Amino acid sequence: MGQYVAPIRDMQFVLHELLKVEEKLKELPIHAETDADIINQVLEEGAKFTSEVLFPLNHSGDREGCHHDAAAKTVTTPKGFKEAYQQYVEGGWAALACDPEYGGQGLPIVLNNSFYEMLNSANQAWTMYPGLSHGAYECLKEHGTDEQKRLYLPKLVSGEWTGTMCLTEPHCGTDLGMLRSKATPNADGSWDITGAKIFISAGEHDMAENILHLVLARVPDAPEGSKGISLFLVPKFIPNADGSIGERNPIFCGAIEEKMGIHGNSTCQMNLDGAKGWIIGQPNKGLNAMFVFMNAARLGVGVQSLGLTEVAYQNALVYAKDRLQMRSLSGVKNPEGPADPIIVHPDVRRMLLTGKAYAEGARAFASYVALQIDRELHHPDEEVRKEAGDEVALLTPIIKAFITDNAWIATSDAMQVYGGHGYISEWGMEQYVRDARINLIYEGTNTVQSLDLLGRKILMDNGAKLRKFGEKVRAFVEENGTDEAMSEFITPLGDLGEKLTKLTMEIGMKAFQNQDEVGAAAVPYLRVAGHLVYSYFFAQMAKIALEKEASGDKFYTSKLATIRFYFGRLYPETATLIRQARSGAANLMALDADLF
Repeated sequence: MGQYVAPIRDMQFVLHELLKVEEKLKELPIHAETDADIINQVLEEGAKFTSEVLFPLNHSGDREGCHHDAAAKTVTTPKGFKEAYQQYVEGGWAALACDPEYGGQGLPIVLNNSFYEMLNSANQAWTMYPGLSHGAYECLKEHGTDEQKRLYLPKLVSGEWTGTMCLTEPHCGTDLGMLRSKATPNADGSWDITGAKIFISAGEHDMAENILHLVLARVPDAPEGSKGISLFLVPKFIPNADGSIGERNPIFCGAIEEKMGIHGNSTCQMNLDGAKGWIIGQPNKGLNAMFVFMNAARLGVGVQSLGLTEVAYQNALVYAKDRLQMRSLSGVKNPEGPADPIIVHPDVRRMLLTGKAYAEGARAFASYVALQIDRELHHPDEEVRKEAGDEVALLTPIIKAFITDNAWIATSDAMQVYGGHGYISEWGMEQYVRDARINLIYEGTNTVQSLDLLGRKILMDNGAKLRKFGEKVRAFVEENGTDEAMSEFITPLGDLGEKLTKLTMEIGMKAFQNQDEVGAAAVPYLRVAGHLVYSYFFAQMAKIALEKEASGDKFYTSKLATIRFYFGRLYPETATLIRQARSGAANLMALDADLF
């Protein structure tokens, strides 16, 4: 059923030639010995695991789904999932980017990011089981007590236990200030948590011996709204002091949500009936701690969609080269056959190149942000850490929203390449479309990400973070502006940077009069910002490819063709997006709700 071959050559191009990670990691004492050989070895071994172990389970897992035993309150994952997870744990993959203090391998996040792209291409539903654990690990590592770290982190790092994030309730999603789950203190320092959570990915399963739920709830006399939310660690089994499994905690799966996609992952309704929990951080400061987990999840969702874009493109390409239909408009290309392969048709190529461009742009972007996270966490210079952190904060909503938007476009196009076979499940393509569509919604809808970018990350600091990123863009434009060979890339990049600056100022001025102007402009604004980011990375990649094309390596010829397609066919939507953002709130808000 289809195929997946990890794009190691392009990953190596991004890591070694574009980002020069070996050089950058030498600036970080903790990663100074991570060289190109180590990186390449991890990529090659990761490619084997994902293509040979996980990919064969993707289609069958989607067809089978998870099974909920209401009487036993247990969930069984699809056939082969549990065994694949054991191979994942035994291979040390869970520990890849974790602290050696807790049993981790101490490798950089930028490398873990590439591995997770492979995992998501091979099997997104399976990957969500261990994927959430890393966010739980980061949250506990930053905000947990010494005792919590001692007891729980080694188990998360080894993969013996997994983690979840329990935020959403039936009556509140994004508006967490409305949540009702209650926490009552006990004399021993624990809390009794009561409430109901929904849409909890990997909330119950049979793949690991314990599940650590990070649960938002309210303590007695908590302030109203989001300022009265606390965060609790609620294990499925309460561990004994030595880390062994203890008594079952009353946090149970009441049902599995019936979703349009990602069927191999158990999305659970979780009921807490006096479940024992331990507070993480300070009372009423839970969102501060949970944002560590939420931001990791948002980056993770972007990488999920990168993975889907890549695997959908790969399979559509194979089909387009093999499927014979009609003749080329410019003359017969396959005289020995009854028809030409459909890859000769211009619009089929448009759809394939859309997937290729969006995958390669996302790979460069996501890898860059992952490297910035490594710098934020480990650079010895405090100022560098702060600048990297500010840039990660700015780019996180773009990673989540822009990459997932583009994956929806790319997987839909890939399905279209198949024609009628595209929506027939045995070919596997329609699964990628269903899975990709979900990614636009969870971990904060893409509209929420757009509001976060424009309202919080840009306007609230008067554009300071955006200006710093813009300075990098301008420096690259100035450095290469006189290179005639680069003009086809530099001119649109510089033009878009200026237009985004003007658009930002215009929306900011309007927002002083009417805050709805921010909401009206946010979604097209984020896509314009996303194209600025992609244009920046594509221009850098073009510079490298131009310099190396004469080597005869066809990789660089392909790269340049993809970049030219991006600037010619995908970048131009920015003109429409800017007009949409400028059109204002009036055409959205003038109509009375009763007249819809």
